Amino acid sequence: MNKSVSGQEVRRLAVQAELDAAKNQVERNRMGQFATPTELAVEMLRYAKTELDPTSAVRFIDPAIGTGSFYSALLRVFPGERVTDAVGYEIDPHYGQPAARLWKETALDLRLEDFTLAPVPAEGEKFNLLICNPPYVRHHHIASPLKRQLKALAWQGGGIEVNGLSGLYCYFLGLAHPWMADGGLAGWLIPSEFMDVNYGASVKRYLLDQVTLLHIHRFDPNEVQFRDALVSSAVVWFSKQAPPPGHRVRMTFGGSQLKPALERWVPADTLRDDPKWTRYPQKESRARLRLPVLADFFTIKRGLVTGSNSYFILPAEEIECRSLPTEVFQPILPSPRYLPADEILADASGNPRLERRLFLLSCRLKEEVVKERYPKLWDYLLEGREKGIPDGYTCRNRSPWYAQEHRPATPFLCTYIGRSDKKGGRPFRFFLNHSNATAPNVYLMLYPRRGLDQALTVSPRLKFRIWNLLNSIDPGQMLSEGRVYGGGMHKLEPKELGRVPTPALAEFLLPWVDVEGQQLELFGSASP
Repeated sequence: MNKSVSGQEVRRLAVQAELDAAKNQVERNRMGQFATPTELAVEMLRYAKTELDPTSAVRFIDPAIGTGSFYSALLRVFPGERVTDAVGYEIDPHYGQPAARLWKETALDLRLEDFTLAPVPAEGEKFNLLICNPPYVRHHHIASPLKRQLKALAWQGGGIEVNGLSGLYCYFLGLAHPWMADGGLAGWLIPSEFMDVNYGASVKRYLLDQVTLLHIHRFDPNEVQFRDALVSSAVVWFSKQAPPPGHRVRMTFGGSQLKPALERWVPADTLRDDPKWTRYPQKESRARLRLPVLADFFTIKRGLVTGSNSYFILPAEEIECRSLPTEVFQPILPSPRYLPADEILADASGNPRLERRLFLLSCRLKEEVVKERYPKLWDYLLEGREKGIPDGYTCRNRSPWYAQEHRPATPFLCTYIGRSDKKGGRPFRFFLNHSNATAPNVYLMLYPRRGLDQALTVSPRLKFRIWNLLNSIDPGQMLSEGRVYGGGMHKLEPKELGRVPTPALAEFLLPWVDVEGQQLELFGSASP
């Protein structure tokens, strides 16, 4: 390694640390600013070197360069004479101006401007190597007018019809497409969530149809790539050319991109038919058998999003102390960590028999009625107004702002978040709820569908057997349907839990339940 480059990287890291310390975590999260570790940047450039024609000159661009971790790695990996052009864009002068000073003696053309608004270069000035860790800005931090503008540009540039729930990195993919020379190589360091979530479908179509997807390397979530960003990461490699017939994609996991822990070559057609790409390379393509799944027996919903748990969820003692009317409150479960057991017992009033007794404020009366009928409650609502509770996203989109969604109690609940390294090997917990309590959004609520609901009415003790069968579901099946984040944290959305196969439950319920008008024994036959 060239000593001057090594010394420059040491200086860059010192500058990076100083600049990061000058910003608070909230601001960096809002702008999605998470620097690429040196080792990972070098690994990506080394991988790029193996993919590029060794005789070709390198025209390099980084659309979100920060302080220049990828450019520093470029200097380390590629001979200087081979790099004919190097361009970087940085929108934030907090990072861009010190970076410009840091690299002023090099050939880097660092442009302190917004890449998303920059004009596309002429054909002969496009780039054959694009490496980028785009800003991880979540959709709710992108203003609606800007979102509409970016959506149009992403469609125009790369044919990506970006979903409104997408993060900024999805727009970057489409915007950067016309900057690449035909046959050029791109390496994107992005959150792996696009591989599973609904809004990632447009990105996956782009990768399969508009370019040749070469390789997706997913990092082990137990080895978080960014110490200050709890996201699992993937590196996506593709070339700007149409995919050949019968194309296969290299899918790897763990280790490094050149020496992964797991590897599988997956046909592009298989990926096209599978909504969950994170099952690869650990698993073969999803079986095409129509097996019974949880959604056949349950309507699954997230628990309540209150708009402000600290305001709307009160302990029994505070309700009594404030003399608030009990008729506008309903029992609600605390976080799973406060439940001593997975079976939730009830007292004579139907409230959970727990030390931590919580109640949810939910009232549909108009404000003038509340003011007249319940003066103490009206005072409490005025406190909420002073705190700005009605101005929050959830509250301002419902009427009245203090009315909650309809989420009645259900016998069966599942945790929304789990960890794969949890003792006992079960990342998600199923609860049997005997109480009248609803649940907050840290739970998934499983409402028995017609047929199963009727069976439980006829034979209430069925719920114990059903609960045991829910707990017998293979944890691996649940993990494979969910999504994974840094540090081994897994999440299950309602539709994902609904896709979990449950043949044992189906077999047990065969005498009682008919699914979609078909007898359950028909499941397991090949779908057409």
